[in-house]
Amino acid sequence: MNTHQCDIVVVGSGPGGYVAAIRAAQLGLKVICVERDRLGGVCLNWGCIPSKALLKNAEYMNFLNHADDYGFNLTGIGFDFPKVIARSRGVADKMSNGISFLFKKNKVQSVKGNGFIKSRSSVEVRDEAGAVTDTIECKNVIIATGARSRMIPGIDVDRVKVLTSTEAMLQQQMPKSMIIIGSGAIGVEFAYFYNSYGAKITIIEMMKHIVPVEDEDVSKELERNFKKSGMTILTETKVLSAKAQGDGAEVKIQKKDGTEETLTADLVLSAIGVQGNIENIGLEGLGVTTERGWIKVDKYLRTNVEGVYAIGDIAGAPWLAHKASAEGIVAAEFIAGHHTDGVDYSNIPGCTYCQPQVASLGLTEAKAKAAGYELKIGKFPFTASGKAHGIGKTAGFVKLIFDAKYGELLGAHMIGPDVTELIAELGLARTLEATAPTIFKTIHAHPTLSEAVMEAAAGAWGEAVNF
Repeated sequence: MNTHQCDIVVVGSGPGGYVAAIRAAQLGLKVICVERDRLGGVCLNWGCIPSKALLKNAEYMNFLNHADDYGFNLTGIGFDFPKVIARSRGVADKMSNGISFLFKKNKVQSVKGNGFIKSRSSVEVRDEAGAVTDTIECKNVIIATGARSRMIPGIDVDRVKVLTSTEAMLQQQMPKSMIIIGSGAIGVEFAYFYNSYGAKITIIEMMKHIVPVEDEDVSKELERNFKKSGMTILTETKVLSAKAQGDGAEVKIQKKDGTEETLTADLVLSAIGVQGNIENIGLEGLGVTTERGWIKVDKYLRTNVEGVYAIGDIAGAPWLAHKASAEGIVAAEFIAGHHTDGVDYSNIPGCTYCQPQVASLGLTEAKAKAAGYELKIGKFPFTASGKAHGIGKTAGFVKLIFDAKYGELLGAHMIGPDVTELIAELGLARTLEATAPTIFKTIHAHPTLSEAVMEAAAGAWGEAVNF
C-alpha cells in the first residue's frame, strides 16, 4: 500500500476538480488528485466536449442537406455514422490527455482509484474490488465527485433501448426514431443531433415550454424552429413509464387533458436531470451536511466540516462546467489564504448548443417583473442582421432586459447563430456594471453578429437605427 502526504486532496478530476488542483498547485500547495476513471471527468469524456463534436457534425450535415441554398449541386450525400461517433471520442481522448499534461506541468500528483474520505485529514484510495491501494494524509479535502444521470421510478433505463446521455453519444447505428424525455440542454442537444441525421424525434416535456429555464420568448422560438425541422413537441405532458419493448422501446404518457397514450420508437433517451455522486465517499462518517442529495456549502465552498470543501455538480445547481471551475478556483485560493469574493451566481451564463443556439444569463423577463423592477427591454432579430443573412442563419434574436431606473443590465437572452460566443460580452458588461448606453455607445464592428447586442441595447432606449 502506498502512503502520501499533501496540503490538499481533490477527489474527482472534472472541470471543478482538475482546475482546483492546478490552481492550488500554482499557489504553492502540494496537491494530489484522486480519479476513479479518466482525467477530465464527465465533461471532457462523456459530456460537454464530445457532445459539441457531435453537434458540429450535425451542423455540417444540415448544411449539406441545404447545400443548394448556397449554390452547391450535391447528390448522393451519405454519412458514416460510426466515424461520426469515433471523431467525437477522439476529441475526448485528446482533451483528457491534455489534463494529464497540465498536471505534470503544474506538479499535481494523480492517483487512480475511488476516493473515500476517512476523516478531515485522511483519504483512502480503493480499487474496483474495494481494496485500499493508497492512503493520503492531508490538511484539506476538496470533494469534486460530480453527478450522474437522474433515475426515477417508472423509467427503466437499460442502457440499450432506454438510454442516458452517455449511451446516446456512443450509438454505432443511427436509429430511425427516438423519444427524448426532458427538454433541458441535454435533451434538446441530442434532439438536434439525431434529427439532423434523419431520425424521427419526439420530445416530451412536463412544463409549458421546452428549455423551461429560459426566457419564454426564447423557448417559444426554439420550439418553433424544432417543429419546422420536423420534430414532434409534446409539452405539458407527463411520462408514466418507459421501457424496452421488442426491438425498440415504448413510453406511456399522460397529456394535459388527462388522456393517456403509448408511444414507440427505436430508442428512448432519459434526459430529466442529474443527481449527485454522494454515495460511498465517506460523507456519513464524516458528518458532512447534505440537502436534497447535494452537499451544502458556504460562499467559500466550505462544508460544515472544517477543512472539507465541495465544488461543482456535487455542490448543487447550476450544473455547469464553468460554474464548477469557478468554484474550484475560489476554494483553492481561499485555502491558500488569498482574498476571494466567492462566485457570483447571478452572472453565470447558460448555453445550449443545438441550432439555433441558446445562451442566457441573469433574470428572465418574468423573474425581473416578479422582483419588482420597472423594465426597459430591447429585442433585435437576426433577420435584421446583415452578417446573419450573409452566413445564411437568420433565426432568433437578442433580448436584453434593463432596469428602467438605473439602466442596469438585469438579464440577457439570446437564440440564434453563435450566441454561445456572444453571451460573454454581456457577462463582462454585468461584471463591470455597464448600463444600456454604455453597451450601445460602444462601437461594434460591422458586419458582425455582435451588432445584435448593440442594437438590442439601443432598442431598449428607443435609439435603434437598424430595426
